[in-house]
Amino acid sequence: MPVLNRIAASLPELAEWRRDLHAHPELGFEEHRTSQIVAEKLESWGITVTRNIAGTGLVGTLKVGTSDRAIGIRADMDALPMEEENDFPHRSQNAGRMHACGHDGHTTMLLAAARHLAETRNFDGTVHFIFQPAEEGGGGGRVMVEEGLFERFPCDMVFGLHNDGTLPVGTMTAVAGSVSASSDTFTITITGKGGHAAGPHRSIDPVVIGSQIVIGLQTLVSRRTNPLDSAVISVTQFHAGSANNVIPNEAVLKGTVRTLKSETQDELQKLMQTLIEATAMAHGATATLVYKRGYPPVVNAESATERAAIAAAKIVGQDHVIRARPPGMGGEDFSYMAQKVPGCFVRVGQVNPGETRFPAHHPRYEFNDEIIPYGASLWATLVEQELAKA
Repeated sequence: MPVLNRIAASLPELAEWRRDLHAHPELGFEEHRTSQIVAEKLESWGITVTRNIAGTGLVGTLKVGTSDRAIGIRADMDALPMEEENDFPHRSQNAGRMHACGHDGHTTMLLAAARHLAETRNFDGTVHFIFQPAEEGGGGGRVMVEEGLFERFPCDMVFGLHNDGTLPVGTMTAVAGSVSASSDTFTITITGKGGHAAGPHRSIDPVVIGSQIVIGLQTLVSRRTNPLDSAVISVTQFHAGSANNVIPNEAVLKGTVRTLKSETQDELQKLMQTLIEATAMAHGATATLVYKRGYPPVVNAESATERAAIAAAKIVGQDHVIRARPPGMGGEDFSYMAQKVPGCFVRVGQVNPGETRFPAHHPRYEFNDEIIPYGASLWATLVEQELAKA
């Protein structure tokens, strides 16, 4: 079954919406223009809008019939703090801001589905259209949940999606279990004893200690983590010293930790603390670890995933719904919603055969407008399926 004809026919208009959003990107919790556009469109279609959730976030609610069943569908709205290098007419007009991850497309997909459902009203129950701010590191999903998202807008299940530059157009994923990793960050500060580089024996060199810590951290993955599990510890910054002939007093290391299980996340944090302190102590130095928890892993519930797979098959065919796939190590704050309500996070392919596309977060990334009807049709089909009339 192809995408819904009613939605596919409106692609030129939908592409205009998407390109307008692309040209006016806004960072997390600053999506004032985007939020206003979304709210005005929803209200013009007779959808009840609740604003100012997590600041610029909002929820559109459409109730049809008398059923007490309800589902939520989420789209992210924010852009990234980077300069765009594309030269097409709808390139970013806001310096230092770019829709380099496709959130402009995700927002358009959900708007298109909302309009379709408001016009056809072919369901019995309530759908909450969740437009979330600050996915790119700001944790807007967490803030929405903490502000009572699901207490104010109860949902039996919640769904989200992301475009995928590694999958062809006409494919979708519906994979149960962990599909993305936690994304934590750390800062290690090593304090030694500075001195002249020609007399290292009179100093305690934090650069040497830091180098040993970098190597030691890798053994936590290779020798302390179950080989059947997945984990990444990447030291991405090493700052020390200001002159060629001076051993510095201090060195600072920064990086990220990615895991797929909360128990692995807990264990690695403990092991890092022990390794860092012990390595510094062995050399007569001191070291502190500041470990900041980021997004938890996205874990798709079996029940919601099965329902998403059925709806996806109606759009792209059973053979084009990917049911098993290794999880990605990137972070995604849909995880907070999926912790509260059974959820499923879907991937929608966006690459045509023989086409080369720049990956997400690249300064020349561009969302493929061709897939807007796929995502919008998935959402509309899912609502009609889960809230089917008796």
